[in-house]
Order: sequence, then structure tokens, then C-alpha cells
Amino acid sequence: MDTKKIVEMDRSHVVYSWHAQGDVNPIIMDHAQGIYQWDTDGKKYIDFCSGLLNINIGHGNKHVLDAMKTQMDKLCYVGTMFGTEPKARLAKMISEVTPGDLDYTFFTNGGAESIENAIKAARMFTGRHKIYSRWRSYHGATAGAITLTGDPRRWAAEPGIPGVVKFFGPYPYHDPFGGKTEEETNRKALEVLKTQIMLDGPHTIAAIFMEPVVGTNGIIIPNKEYMQGVRQLCDENGILLVIDETMAGWGRSGKWFAIEHFDVIPDIITTAKGLTSGYVQLGAMIWNKKLWDYFYDHPFVGGLTYAGHALACTAGIANIEVYKSENLIENSAVVGEHLKKRLLELKEKHACVGDVRAIGLWAALEFTSDKKTRAPLAGFNNSIQNVAGVFTKRLAELGLTLFAKWDFVFIAPPLIITKEQIDDAVAIIDEALKVVDAKIK
Repeated sequence: MDTKKIVEMDRSHVVYSWHAQGDVNPIIMDHAQGIYQWDTDGKKYIDFCSGLLNINIGHGNKHVLDAMKTQMDKLCYVGTMFGTEPKARLAKMISEVTPGDLDYTFFTNGGAESIENAIKAARMFTGRHKIYSRWRSYHGATAGAITLTGDPRRWAAEPGIPGVVKFFGPYPYHDPFGGKTEEETNRKALEVLKTQIMLDGPHTIAAIFMEPVVGTNGIIIPNKEYMQGVRQLCDENGILLVIDETMAGWGRSGKWFAIEHFDVIPDIITTAKGLTSGYVQLGAMIWNKKLWDYFYDHPFVGGLTYAGHALACTAGIANIEVYKSENLIENSAVVGEHLKKRLLELKEKHACVGDVRAIGLWAALEFTSDKKTRAPLAGFNNSIQNVAGVFTKRLAELGLTLFAKWDFVFIAPPLIITKEQIDDAVAIIDEALKVVDAKIK
């Protein structure tokens, strides 16, 4: 079918997320392999954001596809009251790569549903109601997850579920508490959180939910002292620490899970995306021994029709095998250093790039209209002007796709990428940044 006909059908019937439908003009993708994807007109693009930060092992991996085909001939789905070999094997494999005693997995369909079930688990376990989450966070689009979210995507869903309380995390580039250094910014954020918990009544707080590295609100990376301080606050007050590794997990940060960078072991990890690299939808809520022991003789009141879907679990098994056999976690760390170096070169070259933040194969450029004052260029929620749209359009013209919004450009290529392919992609970004530099008055 020709592209024109596909576009006609798409725009007549498909509803797209987060956009006014009249503003949508999608590129129609046809096929993909490795780090590349091709549209229906045959144009080739570097996928520099791994789909939506989930195609960690790259497109079209034969090992995963073969495993899925074999499982499809055997069994795709049974009711959740039954066990299957794929569900049991994947749960065991997850326990082997998670930190500490996070050995017990409840399967979901994605990251948001993992958050929803973690909210319930935390409240049931503690008998408390309040859930803490950060401003500048994203946890999903379902009722509870969007309430925990700390960006404008939450507004349309308000008032949301009751009992959710927001707090500020460290953000050195724009510190709301006036910290002048990264260390000071992290210290002040922890001090304010400690005071907030005291005033709010620690005995009323069930859990603190956090992304270990802030994802689609800027790739904001805390320091080890901050994360360990939050863990200590939780321990001192009987509060559970829930770490959302939906984006950060599965090698994205250069370790299996980003929380490992901080030598912190949470009580619950929620995850999805790179668990199956998007080949089939699958998420997970992973408990530590403390929660497992409680729910061993207390019912966990949660269930999903497709939890532990046999085909999805098979994709997860094959993904973990690929991570190991191709050394993708190590590649993320090594090639990630090369990516960071190349992005810092762009910062020196372009007036619009105010900051570069990177960890593993996960990075963000933050735009500014003035490097000295750090004044925004697009502004929060595009309050000044739309920069991301112009920039990503230029990138697509040059043969590269990634995700950008407001003053943030998000870079998260498949973990199979090479240094040479990084150089090819950075050259395209270098050229496209000229249109952003032109917006600085």
C-alpha cells in the first residue's frame, strides 16, 4: 500500500497521545533493523531514542524473534491462575540481575501498571495512606501513575487519586533552593525533604516513589549522598522506597539497574520497557524479601488478565540472554562515555546548549538562551516558544529520530550502538542545532 493511502487511513481513524489530533503528521515507518528504521518511502533513519526508550537490544533481533516464534507454536496465553515455564524462568532470571534481595516478581503489562500495583502493595504493607513523589517526574498515564507524575501531563487528570504528596528533588542546573554546586543542591534537596516528612507526619507516609535518574523531565542525575540519604529517611521512618526503573533499567544507565550507581537497595522496583525491548508489552513489580514475607500469608489484592503472558515472558527471557551474550550492559557504559564526550563538544560549539547530562547510553541536552544566566529558550511547557518541534523536524529531514520537548533533547540509542554510529548521529545533531542557535536573540 502506498504511503498516501496509509496516511489517509491513519489521519481519518487513529488517535495519537499527548497531541491535538489536527497537529499530528506522523512519519509512517515500514521496517527496522538494528539501530535503523525505514519509512514507507524507503528513507532511512537512525533511531536515536530506541523507540520510546525501550528498544534496548535494537530492532529485529533474531534470537528474540526465533524464541517468540517457537513459543507461539506452543502456547501464547493461559489464565493467570496457571503457571508456565516462561513465567517461572523469567522471574528467576530477573532475580539474578536485580540488586539485593529483590527476588519476587509480579508481572504487569507495562510501567504504569507496575506503579499502580506498587501503590497498592505499599499501602497494604504499611497500613499508611500517603505516597510521596517528585516534581519533575513521570510515572505513567493511568490514574495513580499520572497523579504521582510531576509534570503537565498530570493536569488533565487532576484531582487524581488521594494521598499523593509532591517534593522537590535535586536539579543543579535550575536549583529551586539556590544551591550553587552539585553537592550543595543535593544536600539542600535532602534537607528540605527531611523537614517536609517531619511536618507531614512520617507515620502517615507509606512510600517514596522515585525515578533513580529523572527521565523525560531532563535526565537529572542525583549524587550518591542524596540517594543514600533518602534510603536512610525511609529506614528511620518505616517508609518503603519504590524505585521506578521503567526507563532507567535494563542497561540504559550502564548497569542492569540505575539504582546500582548509588549503592542503594530499594524495597520495590517497578520496570518495563527494556525488559522485553518492546517486542511484546511486559512490565514487572519486583519485591524484596520483607514484602514477600508479608504477602506470603496476606492476600495481595491485585490482578491483570495478561499478567505473566507466556509470549511476553519468552521475549523477556530472550532479551536477558541477549543482554548477557552481547555484553550490552558493558557496552552501554563504555560507548556511553564516548557519547558524553561528543555531546560535551556540542555544548562548546553551540550557543543554545546550556547543559549536558549523561549516564550510560542515556543523555540530555538542555537548551538555553543565555549560557551565563541559564535562562530558558523554550521555557517550561513551551511557555516561551516551540523549539523542540522545529529541531526534531530538521533531524528527521537529516535522517535521525529522537524525542525532544521544551528545552530538553533526549538521547537513548539502542545499547548495540557503536562509537562510529554515535559519531554519525552526533554529526546530524550538530547540523540540526544550527536551527536552534538561530532562535537566540
